[in-house]
Amino acid sequence: MELFDRKAPAPLAERMRPRNLDEFVGQQHLLAEGKPLRRYLESGALSSSLLFWGPPGTGKTTLARILAGIVAAEFVNFSAVTSGVKEVRALVAAARDRLRMDGRRTLLFVDEIHRFNKAQQDAFLPHVEDGTVILVGATTENPSFEVNSALLSRSRVFTLLGLEEDAILILLERAMNDEERGLGGRGLSTEEGVLQLIAGGANGDARGALNSLEMLAESLPDGGRLETAAAAELLKRRAHRYDKAGEEHFNLISALHKSLRDSDPDASLYWAARMLASGEDPLYVMRRLVRFASEDIGNADPRALQVAVSGMQALHFLGMPEGDTAVAQTVLYLATAPKSNRVYTAVKAARRDVEDLPDAPVPLHLRNAPTKLMKELGYGDGYVYAHDDPDGGLAQSHFPDEIGHRSYYEPTEHGYESRIRAFLEWRREQRSGSEER
Repeated sequence: MELFDRKAPAPLAERMRPRNLDEFVGQQHLLAEGKPLRRYLESGALSSSLLFWGPPGTGKTTLARILAGIVAAEFVNFSAVTSGVKEVRALVAAARDRLRMDGRRTLLFVDEIHRFNKAQQDAFLPHVEDGTVILVGATTENPSFEVNSALLSRSRVFTLLGLEEDAILILLERAMNDEERGLGGRGLSTEEGVLQLIAGGANGDARGALNSLEMLAESLPDGGRLETAAAAELLKRRAHRYDKAGEEHFNLISALHKSLRDSDPDASLYWAARMLASGEDPLYVMRRLVRFASEDIGNADPRALQVAVSGMQALHFLGMPEGDTAVAQTVLYLATAPKSNRVYTAVKAARRDVEDLPDAPVPLHLRNAPTKLMKELGYGDGYVYAHDDPDGGLAQSHFPDEIGHRSYYEPTEHGYESRIRAFLEWRREQRSGSEER
């Protein structure tokens, strides 16, 4: 029987896995001639562990297999999803025996290494340090957050990117034409543009693209034709790259926030739609919009907070998908509103004084005096009731004497804050005149 019998084949993506660097496609920022990872792989000098960080289907496992072949090491695939520390001990014992008896090293490839907690990751350290195993970890999550510092300091991190459409197209064409490992022996034809459609809908994931191609091919008899309509239907509900607890979550909300701040309604709507389509909790998005309304708009448009809160209430009342227009309306209003962060900076400055300055007592004239004793102690003495004062209480101090007057809020000239600014300037002038009198 041939290695890949069509009656019981390995998945097409597995069969078409590149076997060497010449067959590998993409990641040219790492693998082009003279680039760091290519030099490292070709040197065969493994002085440290490796961590491959990148989205699914970008070649992390393939590079580990190619590396094992270059250094003539036994490749052992280990998944952090299905295995634990007990399995690590067994693999290390086998690796130690292999090294002692055959002189052959073991490349331990740990897929989804971020699935191990940081204490479990410590189980690899002694075996990495004594050379029992060559550790190559793969992760879709930022290793700065998901890999413990001890292991990270002993590893070289290489960042893989989602594959370009042209790179995925090369892999699809190779799979269509390869008679030994691919679909070349089935006499299939393709409608013009169908492979480009699959490549464009793969979201940078080569494995996903090959899986889609295989699904289309399996629905056809030998000699059949791959149609764009069938491909479009298959790709209609593709999964979006997202992790509500991982880095992509924070990347997207950051992009939304910055697009709103820069008053770009189209980009803001795009990032909000991306988050919702990826499965983000829409109420989380709305909570961030409520925060934005105060932090980045504030009193430049006081209605922004009202719109955001109303949008959140509408979403809560309607649910999804009907509530998506409430999200969109809020996003567009906030993006096009005048911007000011002076509420945000003012409260930060006030908090800083609260932390840094002593807790001075409230001045007596600002205290209520509900009892006879408190009146006898001078509570409320000298308080000027603003409604009865021609100057509106302008000359009256509202800070403790030990602290003196502080200025936190400095409105901008944007939107409604220009009116607040004019009022405060008038108030300062009136107060200055009142003090002189």
